[in-house]
Amino acid sequence: MTRLLIVDDEALVRAGLKMILESDDELEVVAEAEDGADAARMVKEHRPDVVLMDIRMPRLDGLAATREVQALPDPPKIVVLTTFDLDDYVFRALQAGASGFLLKDTPPRELVQAIKVVAAGDAMLSPAVTRRLIGHFAADPLTDRRRAAKERIAKLTDREREVLVEVGRGLQNSDIGKALFMSEATVKAHVSRALVKLDATNRVQVAILAYEAGLLDG
Repeated sequence: MTRLLIVDDEALVRAGLKMILESDDELEVVAEAEDGADAARMVKEHRPDVVLMDIRMPRLDGLAATREVQALPDPPKIVVLTTFDLDDYVFRALQAGASGFLLKDTPPRELVQAIKVVAAGDAMLSPAVTRRLIGHFAADPLTDRRRAAKERIAKLTDREREVLVEVGRGLQNSDIGKALFMSEATVKAHVSRALVKLDATNRVQVAILAYEAGLLDG
């Protein structure tokens, strides 16, 4: 059973999400919070596996709340919720450690599946949506962020950098293995080492870094 916390300032949204999620026998909404200011406390009290975090809330937005939750020992996975698919808050929440994001109009079946993917330890890196978000807000070649990203990428081996590019394109380990002619276990090992070297917590942050470093331009 995957335990869920919903953080959203709209009661109707929370009720709708709970109804959709609990239609699946493997998902349970253990708590709800109406503002990001309550998120960390609720996480400590209820120990959810996944937090659905709204971005725009009156007292404490989802970005700040994501940072607070990520600072806790053994934090849950966080999926940010937004009405807008190109929202700077979402991008910064991903940088802060969120495992992915969902639009609030995501079809129920896709919502349930996405939560299961995140609960299983995989980041929601959709080539169709997340890459577009990352690409939209990626730094231009002259910014400090681009230079800093290139410095971090320099720590990687050539093979790790090749794997990083494929992660940035939204490929899962099995597909990366096929593209680079290596076993899935080897790909997983490269990804794990890259996460450590880049001080990243998940594949979404790695993909953001690939964009910022210019590895996926064009």
